[in-house]
Amino acid sequence: MSPPEGVFVTTSHPSHRKPVRVAIVGTGAIARGSHLPALTALAAGQPLEIVAAVDVDAAAVEAFCAEAGAPHPYTDLGRMLADQCPDLVTLATPPRFHRDQTVAALRAGAWVWCEKPPCPSLEDFDAIEAAESPGDGPYAAIVFQHRFGSGARHVRELLAGQAMGRPLVAHCQTTWYRDEAYYSVPWRGRWSSEGGGPTMGHGIHQMDLLLDLLGPWSEIRAMAGRLVHDVETEDVSTALVRFENGAVATVVNSVLSPDEVSRIRIDCERATVELTHLYGHRNADWRITPAPGVPPEEADVWRDFGPDVPSSHEAQLTGLLEDLRAGRRPRSSGADGRKSLELVAALYKAAFTGATVRAGEIGPGDPYYGALHGNAPGWAPQPADRPADQSTDQSTARPVEQPAEAPA
Repeated sequence: MSPPEGVFVTTSHPSHRKPVRVAIVGTGAIARGSHLPALTALAAGQPLEIVAAVDVDAAAVEAFCAEAGAPHPYTDLGRMLADQCPDLVTLATPPRFHRDQTVAALRAGAWVWCEKPPCPSLEDFDAIEAAESPGDGPYAAIVFQHRFGSGARHVRELLAGQAMGRPLVAHCQTTWYRDEAYYSVPWRGRWSSEGGGPTMGHGIHQMDLLLDLLGPWSEIRAMAGRLVHDVETEDVSTALVRFENGAVATVVNSVLSPDEVSRIRIDCERATVELTHLYGHRNADWRITPAPGVPPEEADVWRDFGPDVPSSHEAQLTGLLEDLRAGRRPRSSGADGRKSLELVAALYKAAFTGATVRAGEIGPGDPYYGALHGNAPGWAPQPADRPADQSTDQSTARPVEQPAEAPA
């Protein structure tokens, strides 16, 4: 796929005095509720300007630009890239469009910040990574805001230094509730439009945070089911994961749970660290319980999280902009962004085949490399089940409408 006509790739980067030119693609709820507020907040303290927005709905993009103070509304991504040459493109569109839109932006010389889920397959992700420019970019990063903020940073440092001893047992839980009305929307519960069920669309945030805290995994066993909803995908999944450091974890992803919670718990040799929240966390949402015999003054150091920086789009975007200006690969891009999608793919493969799946085994030639359902009987979508909007132009797709505070 070549760059859009008239677009010239550049590897230059904005200086700390030159504004970063940003374009937003997709103007639905996640763009209005998360991307735009983060960009607006950061623009108040650094050179940054939103120069354009793209949406297939002309009225919607014009209204969004008026709200955002962006001068240029577009209904065509390629034309926007050619006209505006943005430094950064943020994608708030459905997962099935992410590959083509990201590759187009990268080849036009723009960095990309892509809303999760990243894309429908590892094959798509690898195509995106192949379009990056090693060295000083451009790069494509995935929105995994839960691993950012002061709480996650502090716990990651404690675990990396084994201050609390070796991590031994972990639990990763995304148990949310979605009713029949939620799934009455035609694109929900379909592989082609959502990319997967709660494993992909909901639980990927907590699984990404778990991987960020514990490091690489080595093997996974899993189960999945459709217990309530009439959908193509699962509505619940469970898994057992072994990590390279020897720790073992349980993972639960559900949209069947009236008492909603997002939780990570890690039992180490000398303490238990636990995070309990829903759609985002602050320092107060973390709790560290020392084992008997740990000196109180040492436990107090563990519990000192410093100034509170909540997990948020703004927290992640702050670092991404620093990386863009410096021309260095940002977190949650490349292999660092791929690891969570690989775990999701492996969970589906383990659940649908009953086999133990090992890290690194899903590659070209494996059915789960090109599609997360792996064409498994009883799980793969049937031709008659394709959504009615499959003809939508992928370069200008309308974003998924979803609650601003809930990224799925």
